[in-house]
Amino acid sequence: MKGSARLKSALNVTLVCSSKKAAQEIAVVRRPKVLLTDDDEPPDLWAEYDTDETLAAVEHALSKRYRVTRIEGDASAYARLQALRPDLVFNISEGFGGPNRECHIPILCEILGLPCTGSDALTLGLCLDKARTKEILSHHRIPTPPFLVANASGSRKALNAFPLPAIVKPLREGSSMGIRNDSLVTTRAQQTQRVREITRAYHQPVLVEAFLPGREFTVGALGNAPDYEILPIIEINHRALPKDANPIYGYEAKWVWDDPNCPLPILICPAKISAALKKTIRRLVRDALSAFRVQDWCRVDLRLDAAGRPFILELNPLPGILPNPRDNSALPAAARAAGYAYDQLILRVAELALRRTQHGRAKTKIRI
Repeated sequence: MKGSARLKSALNVTLVCSSKKAAQEIAVVRRPKVLLTDDDEPPDLWAEYDTDETLAAVEHALSKRYRVTRIEGDASAYARLQALRPDLVFNISEGFGGPNRECHIPILCEILGLPCTGSDALTLGLCLDKARTKEILSHHRIPTPPFLVANASGSRKALNAFPLPAIVKPLREGSSMGIRNDSLVTTRAQQTQRVREITRAYHQPVLVEAFLPGREFTVGALGNAPDYEILPIIEINHRALPKDANPIYGYEAKWVWDDPNCPLPILICPAKISAALKKTIRRLVRDALSAFRVQDWCRVDLRLDAAGRPFILELNPLPGILPNPRDNSALPAAARAAGYAYDQLILRVAELALRRTQHGRAKTKIRI
């Protein structure tokens, strides 16, 4: 009876997702108007979309405290959210098409006046575009590697002048999409070929970024300014990669060489670093979170240069959250090191969003 009473008094939460199944069904949105051959479709096209296992785990976690309804973040989302009017939208939707696809659900929530987990549409849009991210970091004097934006038909003069080695990757993708072992280029011929391959496969401009040869880190964070909780720092263990592999945590490292049945020891958490480096990384992460006004949760990727100085590569305010520890998902791994079980991580994000949005509504009422 007590459990039933608690359920009746629980808040209604709508989990909005972009499932792999739905993404494959509406793939035409992400493809060109002409039919692609199998050779044209990149092998990581579906990498950022959530599996049934992840969606079930998130829904299970939320159902411990809330009444949960799951919907797809597709063209039907507006009508469904309007009908449901939940107390909170738990957003993990990557969107299905366009340069602002991660912004779709937060914008719908803003139109409908619904509280939503995570950062707002502006922050998500800026962070998905790696060049815009780096421009804002540079404005705030937060170190980030030099870069340029290129496409297959132009930018030849700028490309020929850009120092090598460099990393070549899609401008607006997540989950290491388009970042492969051959994304590290050391010659102009390699650079030209990779730019052409990415523009053809992903139908977007390319980010060419100076390659930093030092150690690589990723840092998870929970909370809202000024009270961000920086989770234990994770080092990407390049030594776990195959002998002839480049030191890149890309597609092969995440989806080919790393087998859940025999997982690579790719994530070292907490990272074994000096107190001084730890302090510097944590400061840079806090500065970046504040600069982008990140809300509730985020993951920040960094790398050291040859002198051992940390530079921020990018921010992911809609981070991956694979539930199985054998899948080497960075944010859940950092959360576990901080003492959060998977369910606790998900519920913590919901709690942070409710606290933030309730405070915002209270201030609005006072102003009126």
